[in-house]
Amino acid sequence: MRARPLDRLLSHDLPRSRPLAALLVAIVLGLALTPFVFPGTQAMNVAAKVMVFIVLVASFDLLLGYTGIVSFAHTMFFGIGAYGIAIASTRLGPGWLALALGVAVALAVSLVLSLVIGLFSLRVKAIFFAMITLAVASAFLTLASQLSDWTGGEDGLSFRLPEALSDRRVAYYLLFACATALVLAMLRIVNSPFGRVLQAIRENDFRAEAIGYRTVVYRTLSNVLSALFATLAGCLLALWLRYNGPDTSLSFEIMLDVLLIVVIGGMGTVYGAVIGSLLFVLAQSYLQNLMALAAPLVGGVPLLSTLISPERWLLWLGVLFVLSVYHFPNGIVGRLRAMRTSQPAHPTQKETSP
Repeated sequence: MRARPLDRLLSHDLPRSRPLAALLVAIVLGLALTPFVFPGTQAMNVAAKVMVFIVLVASFDLLLGYTGIVSFAHTMFFGIGAYGIAIASTRLGPGWLALALGVAVALAVSLVLSLVIGLFSLRVKAIFFAMITLAVASAFLTLASQLSDWTGGEDGLSFRLPEALSDRRVAYYLLFACATALVLAMLRIVNSPFGRVLQAIRENDFRAEAIGYRTVVYRTLSNVLSALFATLAGCLLALWLRYNGPDTSLSFEIMLDVLLIVVIGGMGTVYGAVIGSLLFVLAQSYLQNLMALAAPLVGGVPLLSTLISPERWLLWLGVLFVLSVYHFPNGIVGRLRAMRTSQPAHPTQKETSP
């Protein structure tokens, strides 16, 4: 009886694995208590980045993991959200009206662009759709860099927020509440009848079309929903940083990071976005510092000291990702759930000899 409210909150998509459930609870509690347990701005910045990436990666997994569509334009919608907040706050000044207008305009622009891309591109084969989205994202990045009167060009835009958000803890918990609500909303979508149709299209689009589902319509709706959630993730990023520029939200490196996180966490599960984002951001933020601490311990070993040098942290980050993909081909969430199902069942009664 006690599990029913939680079951409804998670849209009847429970972790189905005790280690996974414990890990998710630890992540949520850690993010909720970060401002008190880990004092300092760095820990809050890392935790805020984790929450932004959770929303961004989960929105991309809605497209890739649940619908089977590869898109390279996801960071474009991420950047639209960030630029919506930045431009509105710069033009109208710090205020709630500016924030609301920035979010509304960003969502409207993303809605139109994702609808156009979906209707005109999803009829082609998957590889051609991926190439089209890559071209659109590259064009948008160039446009954002050149429209300096609106976007600040390569320098970007710095802006102020309402006075109530001047306290970093208030801004942090606003980010935490919004990220939690968006993740729960995506859980509800993927576990609804609409989400099951998307999974059927991913498994066999010809069969889904044969039983009466218009796959182009469902793929377009998935593309639109994914874009809107990515736009809201960009809004959260801008709210936290109070700055936005091309390299901050539109960089192709962010798109590669999102792809890696989806694979590491596990495609086709929102929980994979939570775990993958945490591991990736922590490694990206603290691996170099850990290598700097370990470097003096191996200073006398020529080759090892060179490999452990903090300047080569990207090399080891890549090695960690390769190892994680090799040992967790279905992602961390898939591996944890498989461990549960692979355990032998305990007999309920002892066998008796005749």
